Amino acid sequence: MQTQFYIPHPLLRGFIQCIMVIDVKVAASAGPVVIPYPPTPQNSLFFYIDDPIQVQFDDTGGFVLQPRSVIVGPQLTPVKIDINQSHKAVRVGFHPGGLYRFLGFSLHEMVDGNYNAADIFGNAMQRVQQQLQEAGDFDAIKEVVEQFLLQRLQSLKPVLPFDQAMLQLMKHNGNTPIEEIASLSCLSLRQFERVCKQRIGLPPKLFARIIRFSKAYRLRENFPLISWTSIAHECGYFDQMHFIRDFKQFARVAPGIIEKELEQAPVRLQGSMRL
Repeated sequence: MQTQFYIPHPLLRGFIQCIMVIDVKVAASAGPVVIPYPPTPQNSLFFYIDDPIQVQFDDTGGFVLQPRSVIVGPQLTPVKIDINQSHKAVRVGFHPGGLYRFLGFSLHEMVDGNYNAADIFGNAMQRVQQQLQEAGDFDAIKEVVEQFLLQRLQSLKPVLPFDQAMLQLMKHNGNTPIEEIASLSCLSLRQFERVCKQRIGLPPKLFARIIRFSKAYRLRENFPLISWTSIAHECGYFDQMHFIRDFKQFARVAPGIIEKELEQAPVRLQGSMRL
C-alpha cells in the first residue's frame, strides 16, 4: 500500500485540508478485500482510477457499485468497502464547512449520502477522469485534481468565522465546549446550531462526538498494541460508558469487535488519514 499526502495549492487551503493519493495492490488469490469504514468528520471527494469499488451500506443488503467519482457528505452510519484487487484512488479532504463552500448547498440534505460527482459537475468530471487515467505518477494525479479544484474557485462560497471556529473544534478532537465554539463563530448558540446544520450537516454536539470517535478509531488502526483505556483517555473520553456508546453508535459494534475486524482486514484505510 502506497500513500502520498499533498498540501493543496495556496488558493485551495482555505477550504481543503489535503489531497491524498493511495495505491493498493492485492493478490487475486486473496478474494474479496472488504474493509470496515466507519464515519469520519471529514467530507470528501473521491476519484477511483483503477477498479471501481463496491459499498455495502446496510448489513442486510448487497454491495453497490460506485461511480468513478463520488462526493461523500456527513456520515453517521458505518459502511463496508470492497476495494477489489487494484485500488488507486484520490481523496480530497475538506476542512469543516469546506464542502458547503465548494458545492453551495446545505449539507443537511447530504447526511449518509454518496453522490455521483458527474451529476453535479457534468462534462468537467468526465475530463478529469480521462486525465487521471493518463497520469503517469502520483504527482501528475495530484496536479489533475488540483487544476479541477482551482477552476471552481469563482463559485466558492465566502468563508465565515464559523468555519475557522470549527477548525478549532477539530484540532482539539471535539473537546472544546460548544458554547466556546459558538462564541468564536460570533454567533448566538441558536444561530450557531442553525449554521452548523447548513455548513456541516449535523448538530454541533453530534459532530464533536464523531470527531472524538474517529480519533479513537484511527489510533487503533495505527497502534493496535495500545490499550483501549489509553486510547479513550487520549481522545478525551472521561468514562468508559461514553466511549463504548460512541463505538456502538458509529461503528455498530463494541471496541472489542473492532479489534478483531482490524486484525482480519488486509488494508486499513483510515489510519493514514489527516484531519
